[in-house]
Amino acid sequence: MAPNSAKKFNPFQFLSFSGPYRILHMTWFAFFLTFMAWFNMAPLAAAMKDDLNLTDSDLKVLMICNVALTIPARIIIGMLLDKLGPRKVFSGLLIIMSIPCFVFAMASSFTQLVITRLFLGVIGAGFVIGIRMVAEWFPPKDVGEAEGIYGGFGNFGSAASAFLLPTIAMTVFGGEDGWRWAIAMTGATCFIYGFVYYASVTDTPPGKTYHRPKQSSAMEVTSMASLFGLIFMQLPMLLALGVLAWKLFSIGFLPTQGKHVVYGVLAAVFCFQVWKAWTVNVPNIKMGYEENDKYEFRQVAILDLAYFVTFGSELAVVSMLPLFFKNTFDLSLEQAGMIAASFAFMNLVARPTGGFLSDRLGSRRRTLSFLLGGLAVGYYLMSSITSEWPIPLAIASTMLCSFFVQAGEGAVFAVVPLVKKRVTGQVAGMVGAYGNVGAVCFLTMFSLYKPETAARNFFLTIASCAIFCLVASLFLKEPKGSFADHHHDEVEPDGFAPAGATA
Repeated sequence: MAPNSAKKFNPFQFLSFSGPYRILHMTWFAFFLTFMAWFNMAPLAAAMKDDLNLTDSDLKVLMICNVALTIPARIIIGMLLDKLGPRKVFSGLLIIMSIPCFVFAMASSFTQLVITRLFLGVIGAGFVIGIRMVAEWFPPKDVGEAEGIYGGFGNFGSAASAFLLPTIAMTVFGGEDGWRWAIAMTGATCFIYGFVYYASVTDTPPGKTYHRPKQSSAMEVTSMASLFGLIFMQLPMLLALGVLAWKLFSIGFLPTQGKHVVYGVLAAVFCFQVWKAWTVNVPNIKMGYEENDKYEFRQVAILDLAYFVTFGSELAVVSMLPLFFKNTFDLSLEQAGMIAASFAFMNLVARPTGGFLSDRLGSRRRTLSFLLGGLAVGYYLMSSITSEWPIPLAIASTMLCSFFVQAGEGAVFAVVPLVKKRVTGQVAGMVGAYGNVGAVCFLTMFSLYKPETAARNFFLTIASCAIFCLVASLFLKEPKGSFADHHHDEVEPDGFAPAGATA
């Protein structure tokens, strides 16, 4: 019997606003608002540039600052999440991050813009929080679809900013300060919804226990091999931050001494992480874990790589795609932007579909491998696009590639909540951070290629990485109880049925 053969699927059940689906909708909207605030600068950059006399180089610095702290923030938020619970952390993030949003809107100098944009990048960690909240309210057999809806609809906040904020700035507020009021509006919305969210949700369904890790200051692992794997996987995240520092130095924003200070701080952070991971885990590993309580960090590392190539490539591609279409087909910026937007719009359908397929095809590992294979083919197709292609065919190839990219993201986070329940926040934080690491790596490589072949080599590079990740995914173990009514490593009260188990 197939894992879900006993379940009658209702394609419209996600429209419900009761039980676990109410929590799902409240949570994806919180995520949606964080992405609206995180990406509220790019659509209004032209107005900002004129009002504050900024240069193109200044805007590049601000774009880098917007993502710089998201990588460590996702790790830290994951730790807080496992310790405090998603209700407090998500509400707190929305309320606290409204402050730099307001200050950014009122900024009158480039220094103020840089500092507030750095802090505002922390709001990009909000994605991690909802992953655990949704996992608490949905059983393993439905978690892929639920996480896909959460991720797909929440990610659409970036597209909403691109479409809504310029209109709001020009038609609602108008004048030279219209961009300020539009950005402040995203902060006000986050601030208000933070209180609404806190008053409207609970961390778990009634009667269910919220499981916390033994230590939240470092990810809990259950073997020495996993401990060494954890230490090794910290390096790429710190190297990505080092690359960002180098880019700030290369465009003249960061002086040589400042660059060296950043490198020194990153080296110190790595030493601290190694020490913390060792002191937190070695005593428990020596005491031993019961067999049912063990997990392999290899699972996390493979998911890191998969998200590196899926979400990482998405962030990188949406940054260069408008210019690619403009130069390839000699289009206007408006036309190229509308065509490129098709890549982001697929999130609404593709990411939930990836989670849905993971729930329904009987093997989460094979589903992920299939989607990574499709992603590699999709980017290979995009590398072949030339001015001789019919534009509709180029758009169709782009949307096909986008489908596999975002469905792959959905399949990754259909597995994340099943690795080890009590450290789901930290696992989600690390996997999410690797998405940003991927974006930094791919965009850095893109900037190093010769202009005449940059786009082709960029897409081929991602396709090659996808093939590597596809091979790695073949070693991903199917999580225990992937299609069960409750998580294998949690003990529920007698007679308690996890919410959503029969939805």
